[in-house]
Amino acid sequence: MHTVDLSAPLVLEDLIAVGRGEARAVLGETGRARMERARALVDASLAPDGPTRYGINTGFGALAEVRIPLAQVRALQINLIRSHQTGVGDPLPREVVRIMTLLRAQVLARGHSGVRPLIVDRLCAMLAAGVHPVIPSQGSVGASGDLAPLAHLAAVLVGEGRAEFAGEVLPGAEAMALADIEPIELHAKEGLSLINGTQAMTAIATVALERAERAIRAADVAGALSVESLLASVRPFDARIQALRPYEGQARVAANLRAMTADSELVASHAGCGKVQDAYSLRCMPQVHGAVREAFAHVRAVLSVEINAVTDNPLILSDADGEVSPTSEIVSGGNFHGQPVAMVSDYARIALTSLASMAERRVEQMLNPHLNTGLPAFLAHDSGLHSGLMIAQVTAAALVSESKQLSMPASVDSIPSSASREDHVSMGPIAARRFLEVAANVERVVAIELLTACQAIDARGSLLPGTGCRAAWRRVRDDVAALAEDRPLSDDIEAIAVIIRTGALEAAVREAIGGGGDGLTADFGDGTV
Repeated sequence: MHTVDLSAPLVLEDLIAVGRGEARAVLGETGRARMERARALVDASLAPDGPTRYGINTGFGALAEVRIPLAQVRALQINLIRSHQTGVGDPLPREVVRIMTLLRAQVLARGHSGVRPLIVDRLCAMLAAGVHPVIPSQGSVGASGDLAPLAHLAAVLVGEGRAEFAGEVLPGAEAMALADIEPIELHAKEGLSLINGTQAMTAIATVALERAERAIRAADVAGALSVESLLASVRPFDARIQALRPYEGQARVAANLRAMTADSELVASHAGCGKVQDAYSLRCMPQVHGAVREAFAHVRAVLSVEINAVTDNPLILSDADGEVSPTSEIVSGGNFHGQPVAMVSDYARIALTSLASMAERRVEQMLNPHLNTGLPAFLAHDSGLHSGLMIAQVTAAALVSESKQLSMPASVDSIPSSASREDHVSMGPIAARRFLEVAANVERVVAIELLTACQAIDARGSLLPGTGCRAAWRRVRDDVAALAEDRPLSDDIEAIAVIIRTGALEAAVREAIGGGGDGLTADFGDGTV
């Protein structure tokens, strides 16, 4: 298990590793020193005749002008955590909760929030021990960040709320005691610093991104198998065509398709046939799949910034030398607003739904007896007696339709809150939750295309597909047998979804044809990009 030092910037892969319990987080000495300098400034501002500082000696939101007596500053912080626990709905998945905890610790470790290092140490201890706050998934509009979800997280840190520990959901104090972690008494500003930020929406979007990227790569594999099974032309994937519209994503997809169909007996079997052009769902894969990759390069770039952003408020600003010192200012701003995450979560859903829509059309091409020349209707061995994969296409259509409805942008909506002090909100958590839902839908649509394409390859007889397609076909057949007669297909679809989600499918293709892996720009192609 490797260590993630919160003194240094995070990468998205760090989040996934900690989320899955494959890495541990610690606060290094550099981060600790930064936090101590910032905390000293907060303590200095607490003098009885000191200036009014939002969230330090005032109320919150619309109550920002209400000055709080020094004797009640600590009570103010715990009251904030209690009052903001208003979340409802199903709990967030454990992986998301772990990433939220990591991200909250990371924000505080940047040294611009003014909390004690002890806070970050305790959050890291909760991660290490497996104390996972129960955080309802609904109730945040992404205004001052994710106030309600983060309040449920902070509640366990102070010995309240509920947490999952060792497979049981327990009162927060009991879970902390069993893990031998002492709850914290909050000092000035610490309650506010624990709940101001975009960590819930960012955690959800990070999990969705990782899942979506695997589905995007698997869509190239499924599409290549569909081309082979339908005896479609590979000429539209010619590198010279892509060079005339030089998008990197388009070139990469075409390179993948060329690499996977290389040395194909099926492709060779129809060389010189009289067919002029294939359907767009086959011919335009580089253009559509490539556009999805371009979109996701932007999604990844935004989330890579967000996971290292300081989204607290107010912030302790650095001096001219880049350090926090006794002369630094404490300034209110708006870094907690979730618009960047909300907008890319919307963008991601739209892109994924386009990918799934095209995959479903290829499924139809392979199953429809009016379109799948030389293949049995619905790929059934005895059409009529058996329905074959007829209803698998119906499931794909349902998932695509649902994804279309989930792709309505959330970030264009806004309902003012906090007596209109928060008069424009992002709806980022809603956008991110939908992103995760659509990613799961697309994963299953691609699984259905793989199921269908492998069945169609089987129906072509002894002719073998290209090297990469052959590896994918055999990897699917490791877990899912060819359909000889009708059987329930739900388990087959889920089994293929698992090898997409775990990366086992793309690993089999890489092993067969080579190619490294760094996100969406170098997966199983021929190295031309």
